[in-house]
Amino acid sequence: MAPAEDTRKLKMCMIGDVGVGKTSLIRRYVMDVFDDKYIATIGTKVTKKEIEVKDPRTGVPQKVILLVWDIMGQPSFREVLREAYFYGVEGSIAVCDVTSKESLGELRYWIKAMTSTTGKVPIVFLGNKCDLREETRVPYQDIEIFARKHDSPAMLSSAKTGYNVEQAFSTLVEMMLFPK
Repeated sequence: MAPAEDTRKLKMCMIGDVGVGKTSLIRRYVMDVFDDKYIATIGTKVTKKEIEVKDPRTGVPQKVILLVWDIMGQPSFREVLREAYFYGVEGSIAVCDVTSKESLGELRYWIKAMTSTTGKVPIVFLGNKCDLREETRVPYQDIEIFARKHDSPAMLSSAKTGYNVEQAFSTLVEMMLFPK
């Protein structure tokens, strides 16, 4: 069935290093499932979700087809796939793993790779795996400071429990549809 005339298509992408939980976050958001077996993304994968979003100013609902692009997290692919992956992206979820300090720092490179193709787009920063409290190495304040440098919101999330996953995607979609 073809989308209705008033349906808006939005392309967003997940960025972050290998193993931070990008694919698990997508699976939790789209299918509400979690599997802790690690399966590396090879190349790119696009997942589609149809949603309805209310305009916060008018309350009028907007139908949206969200195209969520997932890329393998290996640094070499930043350059190889950059143009095709980031072309047409209207927003991004930047994911770090709160058990890995390096994964937060690596987001600098991912953002630079993305914005060199997209220009400035809305970003939501996620500190994923917050359910692993004993293993946390990245304090929320560090993620918040990093996000503030990009005029972006920061959240903690857990693909395993579902904590803040829906909220992260909803926030990004609203930022993409209704820029301030």
